[in-house]
Amino acid sequence: MTNKQKHGLGSGLGSLIPKDIDQSILTESLEKVHKLALEVITPNKEQPRKHFEDNSLKELAESIKEHGVLQPIIVSPKGDGKYHLVAGERRWRAAKQAGLKTIPAIVRTFKDLEKLEVALIENVQRVDLNPIEQALGIERLHQQFSMTYEAIAKKLGKALSTVNNISRLLQLPPAAIEALNTKIITEGHARAVLALKDFPEHQAELLKNCIKGWSVRQAERYVTSIKSGVNDDKEAKARVELDTPETEVLGKALGTTVHVRRMAKGGRLEIIFKDDNQLKQIIERIH
Repeated sequence: MTNKQKHGLGSGLGSLIPKDIDQSILTESLEKVHKLALEVITPNKEQPRKHFEDNSLKELAESIKEHGVLQPIIVSPKGDGKYHLVAGERRWRAAKQAGLKTIPAIVRTFKDLEKLEVALIENVQRVDLNPIEQALGIERLHQQFSMTYEAIAKKLGKALSTVNNISRLLQLPPAAIEALNTKIITEGHARAVLALKDFPEHQAELLKNCIKGWSVRQAERYVTSIKSGVNDDKEAKARVELDTPETEVLGKALGTTVHVRRMAKGGRLEIIFKDDNQLKQIIERIH
């Protein structure tokens, strides 16, 4: 075979190897990729993800039917030819749904802490846990494995303040946790509800209104009102609204829309104008 032919063969092989191949596949012989029967693998009980969306799993299963499992799962031996699933439960579930009998896996031995770290980090960075699942994983690392929040933040590649804020979501009342878990309210709503933990009656009222459709900004204005000393719930709700009888009167007088935004002390009026000409007209009316 000529040098030219050898060069051509090398280029051809090189072009078949993707540049962004997952580095976990390129392991030492003791950590090579195995094909394991799905039935010998059991989910990791420390897995922080508890909810798997049916539609998302179905889409992944369809992809696996067509392309196979492109990235190995990670397992650790439990004896008798059985394995604990450390990372990749979503892929494992979808493979079962796709009708596969085996799945590519990297076999490694981990301590309990390493198992949880790998599972948590993989989910946060690849699939994203919901906020409560993230909080549960973070608190397990902190409480049961004595990791500081600083260390956890570094492991997850997040700011310390972000990790602290996520962890505090576990202080929400059960109804708020359920609403956040089921995506009836957002994390922004949940933080506003949490801010009223010292005002349980108002906290329950705020959650009810968030579920009914209040925006995060409305929720925050309600919190500001309660914390500024407005104890009457009706008055606190009134302060949430941008439009009042007073802003209607002022809006008609100025020929535009006027909003009021309450703060802890006082507030501000917003006068809306669409262009410079309308701004001039508003100024002339004020004068």
